[in-house]
Amino acid sequence: MAGRYKSPLKWSDVTPEADFLSRRQLMAGAAALGLSSVAGPALAAERNESKSTWEEITTYNNYYEFGTRKGDPAKNAHQLTTAPWTVAIDGMVDRPGNYDFGDIMARMRVEERVYRLRCVEAWAMVVPWNGFELADLLNMAGVQSGARYVAFETAVRPDEMPGVRTRVLDWPYREGLRLDEAMNPLTIMATGIYGRTIPNQNGAPLRLVVPWKYGFKSIKSVVRITLTDSQPPTSWNMANGREYGFYSNVNPTKDHPRWSQASERRIGGGLLARRQPTLMFNGYENEVASLYSGMDLNRFY
Repeated sequence: MAGRYKSPLKWSDVTPEADFLSRRQLMAGAAALGLSSVAGPALAAERNESKSTWEEITTYNNYYEFGTRKGDPAKNAHQLTTAPWTVAIDGMVDRPGNYDFGDIMARMRVEERVYRLRCVEAWAMVVPWNGFELADLLNMAGVQSGARYVAFETAVRPDEMPGVRTRVLDWPYREGLRLDEAMNPLTIMATGIYGRTIPNQNGAPLRLVVPWKYGFKSIKSVVRITLTDSQPPTSWNMANGREYGFYSNVNPTKDHPRWSQASERRIGGGLLARRQPTLMFNGYENEVASLYSGMDLNRFY
């Protein structure tokens, strides 16, 4: 398993003081639930960025199972039943099975990670996630030596997810990572935001977060994880491979066919928000560039 990244930065380095004091009170209660507080690579501090607000994080979402407009998930996702919840882990693992979400949580070390998310539409936000490393979950299931990729699937519930009644995508929503990407300590399964249970529109009860990739790679409401020796199909690549590659790394030199990726805006500022240069790998270049050594990142986008 890859070593854990420990940031020297504190929560207060990326949070206004008043919010930090409130956060300390919140985390005092979270400690009783077994939550530890470990800030991930605090790119927000390096760029002097504050965290996004709860409202911004929970009302501007891409979750097509609940509608294609950014506000649709917040309006419709309350219909999703998240308990009980099981995650099937299968394929090239030693201990395949249907894992109860509560049992998973009892065995995982939940940490606090402050990560940036970058949408392919050139919007960005800073999110204080609570979650655990995907590597820990995969190691629990026992990854077999021939596995090279990890595939993910989202729940498909037409009675609860109005968007899946349309054919905007080929359901279920699918995503995938190379195994070394999945085992990287930055890659987490998020279960909360601001120390609170993750809202349905943000991917309750369990979602992937891969901070150096565009947001659509961070699949929500995961119900299946499959270890495989071949590259899995992914939803947006299946829908339009010209625009959405398998890797989907944040790369300011590789434009989307319909717009530039060289700059971005923060969520919350509207169309008048100041644009800032997009950083390679969303600012996590030091941590992940070695994963792609020798690759043509314009070809493998």
